[in-house]
Order: sequence, then structure tokens, then C-alpha cells
Amino acid sequence: MRRVTVKLLLCLTAVFVLTSCKTKTTAQKKVEKKPNILWIVAEDLSPYLGCYGDSINQGHTPVIDQLAKEGVLYKRAYATAPVCSPSRSALLTGVMQTTIGTHNHRSSRFTNGEVVPDSLRILLPKGMKTIPELMREAGYFTFNSGKDDYNFHYDRRALYSVGTKDDYVAGMNGWQGNYAIDFKGVKKYVWSDRKDKNQPWFGQVQIDGGKKDDKYVREGEKLAVNDVPLPPYFPNIPSQRKAWTRHYNANRGSDVTVEHILQQLETDGELENTIVFFFSDHGSPTSLRHKQFCYEGGMQVPLIIKGTHPGIKQGKVVNELVSLLDVSATTLSLGGATMPDYLVGQDLFSKEFKGSKYVIGARDRCDYTIDKIRTVVSENFRYIKNYYPERPMLQAGYRDNRPVVVDFKKARKDGILTKYQEKHWFGVRPVHELYDLRNDVHQMNNLANNPEYAAVLKEHQDVLENWVVETGDKAQGQESAAQLKATFDLWKDVPRFKNADINPEYDQFK
Repeated sequence: MRRVTVKLLLCLTAVFVLTSCKTKTTAQKKVEKKPNILWIVAEDLSPYLGCYGDSINQGHTPVIDQLAKEGVLYKRAYATAPVCSPSRSALLTGVMQTTIGTHNHRSSRFTNGEVVPDSLRILLPKGMKTIPELMREAGYFTFNSGKDDYNFHYDRRALYSVGTKDDYVAGMNGWQGNYAIDFKGVKKYVWSDRKDKNQPWFGQVQIDGGKKDDKYVREGEKLAVNDVPLPPYFPNIPSQRKAWTRHYNANRGSDVTVEHILQQLETDGELENTIVFFFSDHGSPTSLRHKQFCYEGGMQVPLIIKGTHPGIKQGKVVNELVSLLDVSATTLSLGGATMPDYLVGQDLFSKEFKGSKYVIGARDRCDYTIDKIRTVVSENFRYIKNYYPERPMLQAGYRDNRPVVVDFKKARKDGILTKYQEKHWFGVRPVHELYDLRNDVHQMNNLANNPEYAAVLKEHQDVLENWVVETGDKAQGQESAAQLKATFDLWKDVPRFKNADINPEYDQFK
């Protein structure tokens, strides 16, 4: 009986040890498994969302608001540029577009799909790799369901493991059209093409955001034109009210699109191990003072991160300044990828992260409109430097045939603009602008010439000038004649370009 008992105890001990080892091994595997990482990139979306305290959309963006409750909400996140391609070029490399020469909107490509000649190609600095490439090297399956819009030459097959049937082209020129998924959600093939289902994936999913998501507003939720008051820097005319309201509706429609994406992730069993980033490439496209300009409306973007990670505390709100370059660095860190020395951003979840004291933004040529603006935002102030002050806010641009511009100019002719609107939109711009963000929400009271703020102005000027030198801002001279001619040739047959008072830099090609 005693022998039986001893044998039984030995057997039970062996079973316990084996079970413990197996449990430990399983737990270790679970810990060691890398997270999937998804960027939901909304086009042209300002953070007019309930979770950002917007009174009009409070309670009307429930899915994104819930995402914030379950993750981390960054109250003051900023793009590096107020227009798509420079911002996306910086995001994809983790380096300011002005440092790597990708600052002029829609460069190093022909938009008709032709591959640009060697003379027009913008190449990344030697040794620099994109975020998708570094994630692939770290063992990730990568994809981009959306547009690229990068201002440099690359091989898309080096960046992404899979794509649509037209994506497998060796010589890329920055613009692949918009391969964004429809609003019904992420198609299963995007991540189901992995041969190894245990392989982690990193994906970029494009949603229409401020450009088209107003079409997807839930039934009974659509705002009427007069439901949203206009900021005082716009004339109170129908086309302006319509454009402004449309963007509030786009936030509500984006909520629907995000809901479908999250539902698809859950249906496919991919949500639990996925860290979701929700952000935009820059601010609103429907209002003239936002997209392409360096005020808060063009630079500030939503940023929410949700997922299982020690640094992601449910319901945490971060008030420190962050840049989209921090998204690039954080993604690499989460994926255990190589963190190159040239990265500008910070890992948002590192113990050392304390936010940024200043965030820099830059606007250069946009389509054929030549301008140069630099901006520095700090805790309480935004400084803007206009390098072409003689060129008015409403100089010739790609939106000239749209009602917001046509009607704006008519309002001026009819004499119904306020004194501020007349000067701000059609007059000579100040070289320096300084705004107190705490007390001037619309950034209309320029403090640059106020002696009480002389020290604040100099502080921000010094930050900008030091940054220009330290980062090697490449927009110090005129764009090359070859690039300018390529831009001229691209637009020369478009009526609004031919009939416009275009920049004198193009005179040499007429």
C-alpha cells in the first residue's frame, strides 16, 4: 500500500511539474507574441469629436469616444505639415519632411501614374528606411489599404507584403491613387493573406475623413447647415457655412467608418492582440484657413491609441505636446523593430517620455502655389513666420473654382467682409504672428508687435532659427528649375491655372 502511495505521489508530482512547465511555456509564448499594429489614418480631419470636448459633436461620435475611454487620448497632437504628402512622407520615415527634402507637396512623381525620370526623383538619404521596411525586418507582415502619397522614390514591394492587384510595381513615384477600402470596413484579405497566421502584422488603413466621411453619417445624425456657427474669420455666406458644417458631419461619419473597421477586426479574431492608432494626416480640407496653413486648424489632429500594453492606461488623457513623428517612433518600439538614430520622434510609452516643449510645423509649395511658412507651438502660444508676406492668403490655388473661394471673392467685391477678413485674406501678411492659445481660440489677435510679449516672441523665434540650422531645413532657396517645370507642365493645361495670377517663379516656362 505504501509503495502504491509513493508511486501515486511521484506520478502526481510529475504531472504537476509537466503541467506547470506547459502553463509557463504557454504564458511565455503569449507574452513573447508581438502585437499587431494598425494605423487608422483619417484624411484631413480636425478633432471635432466628443472625446475632445467639442460641444456640437458631444455624444455623436460614440465609437471614437469609446476608443479614447479604453485607450490613451492625446489632446494636443500635431502634424508636421498642414497638407497630405509632406506630412505622410515625414510620418513614414520618422523624420521632418524639411530635413529629407520631401517638403514640397506632390513632388518626385507624375500624378498620371508615369514613373518620374531620374532627374526629378527625390531619394531618401542613404541608409534611411521607412517604418514599414523596418517593421518587415522585425518579422511583421505589412500592408497599406489606402494611398501612399509619399514625396520620394521607392519600391512599394519593399515596403508592403501585400496590396491590391495594381500595387506590385517596382518603380514607384509617390502617388498610387487612393486604394482606400469602402466604408463597410476592412476586407478580410488584407491580413488573411499571411501564410503564417501567427505572424504579427502592421497595417495602414485609410479612411476618407474630412474629404468624404460626411456621406456616412448615421441616420438622423446629420447636422443642417445652420447648426454649426462659423468662426469670425470667415464671412457669413452660404458656401462657408456649408463647408464648415460638412467637416463636423465628416467627424460623425468617420465614427461610423471606424466602427466598421473595429467590428471587422473583432469578427476576424484580430482585435484582442492589436494596438490601434487613430489619427489624421492634418486638419480640415473644407475650410480655407485650415488645410495648407499653419494655424491650429491645419496642424492639430486627433490621436488615440488603444491596445494591450503597460503604457496604455484606459481613459488616460495626455495634455503634453506630441508630434505625429512620435507615432512613427512608438510603432517601431512596440514592434521591437530597429530604432534608427535619425528618428526625431519619441516613444510615447517610454519611461523618459515627457512630451515636447515645442512642436515645429512647415508648409511649402502646395500643388502649384508657392509659399513658405514655419510655425512653432508651445504650451500656451503659437508662433508663425511667413516668408512670402506679400503673397496673400488667397493667392492662386487649386481650390479657386470651388464655391468657398468664388463666393469669398464675390463677398469682397460686394463689400460685405469685415475689416479683419479683408486684411487677413487679401492684404499683406505679417512676417511674424504670435497667438495666445489660452485666450484667443481663433488666433485672430496677433501679439507679435505687442511689447508685453517681446520676450515670448523672441523665445519662439530663437527656437525656430535654431531648428532650421540643426535639422538642415532644405527649403532655404528656390525649388529647382526641373521640379518647378514639372509642376508647371502638370498644371499648364488646367483652365484655373492658365487664367490665374500664378507665382512669378513660373514665368520662365511660359
